[in-house]
Amino acid sequence: MSRMVESAKRKRGVLTLLNMSDQVLTTHRLRLRPFVLEDATTVQQLCNDRRIAETTLHIPYPYPDGAAEAWIAGHAQAAAEGKQYTFAITLRIGHTLVGAISLRVNREFQHAEMGYWLGAQYWNQGYTTEAAAAVRDFGWRDLQLHRLYAYAMTHNPASTRVMEKIGMQYEGTLKHHVVKWGKYVDLAAYGLVRPETSVIGGSV
Repeated sequence: MSRMVESAKRKRGVLTLLNMSDQVLTTHRLRLRPFVLEDATTVQQLCNDRRIAETTLHIPYPYPDGAAEAWIAGHAQAAAEGKQYTFAITLRIGHTLVGAISLRVNREFQHAEMGYWLGAQYWNQGYTTEAAAAVRDFGWRDLQLHRLYAYAMTHNPASTRVMEKIGMQYEGTLKHHVVKWGKYVDLAAYGLVRPETSVIGGSV
């Protein structure tokens, strides 16, 4: 469930602008909240891991000083402009920060790209799937999106399993679509259309 401080009046076919300052999503085990600058040390510790960097396009390794602060500092403006909504994935018990998940929104086409990463010590516990399902629902309910999509490097099957578990369908492979560490990499493309919508501004 989400808690909104401020939102524009919504209607079918019109995307919503949200104030992210107090936007929180909760699941059975997780609390997804906006990042704060105090999270930067933990972000750097989690991301300074070759296993994470090798399956994400924009996380460098080694992870440099100051990168986490700069990344977090851009979140509020991106959300205020309706361009991207980024959540810290934290455990409800203990409030430990374990990763991040975001929606990068194209308001013209009412769709968004989902992206996520999780600290390696928290892998294989279902946290990413749980967070992704919550953000999928946030996209439908709070942002009034029509479509969600995501990409995963083909050597990262754990990420494609997350996409499949939240209902995304495989849509094809983009051959040599990006470059990571000097090598061309294939991307598996997944997507999902909001079930009850089929035309602009309407429902089935």
